[in-house]
Amino acid sequence: MAAENDTHTSQDGARLHGGQLPGPAVSEASDDEHLLTEFEKVAEGLGRMFPGICEVVLHDLRDPDHAIRFIENNLSGREVGQSATELGLARIRDPQYPSVIQNYANQFPDGRPAKSTSIGIKNASGQYIAALCLNLDISTLSPITLTLSNLVATDPENRDVSLERLRDRSRRELREVIEAAAAERSTTPRALPREGKRELVRRLYEDGYFDARNAAQTIADLLGISRASVYSYTK
Repeated sequence: MAAENDTHTSQDGARLHGGQLPGPAVSEASDDEHLLTEFEKVAEGLGRMFPGICEVVLHDLRDPDHAIRFIENNLSGREVGQSATELGLARIRDPQYPSVIQNYANQFPDGRPAKSTSIGIKNASGQYIAALCLNLDISTLSPITLTLSNLVATDPENRDVSLERLRDRSRRELREVIEAAAAERSTTPRALPREGKRELVRRLYEDGYFDARNAAQTIADLLGISRASVYSYTK
């Protein structure tokens, strides 16, 4: 009679050894591997969205000496199978280490500046098993940033001074400004005291409202004073 094999198949198809179900450690390891496989897809998708400027690296922290598992857009010259970085080692030592460290200054081996974000990945037991790292090559963006900065820059001597407003000084706008000024004093434009009218006219003059056609007459009508008074209040 042939020796009985101690490996059996259960009713649901799982392979058993000695009639025993796989232990928790085996199941957890399988779950961890599945999680990392799924994050490879995330790394690939992110890298392909930013081709040539953002390196995406998936680190397997279960094997720190050979942690690099996947690289998309290889900008650092590293290879799959190389060791974990300082952040990876820190997460291995301390499960309470921050899960996300974003937008920190970094540098590629050839000196190019980078902006990086590192995301720790924990398994169901709360242990760090992986890290997804994004390294943005900002050297390619710096010239664009400089160009845009120069494009939107204004002369320092005029930066805090409003030389003009790109709008039409209509009668309607004058009415709104004058009524708002009167409302601040809980009154109507015509009921403003003389000094209040003088102060308001002076402000309208300094803000450029007198550049509009028939502005003086409009202001006079709204305040209930003569056109001559309007001009005298501007001095």
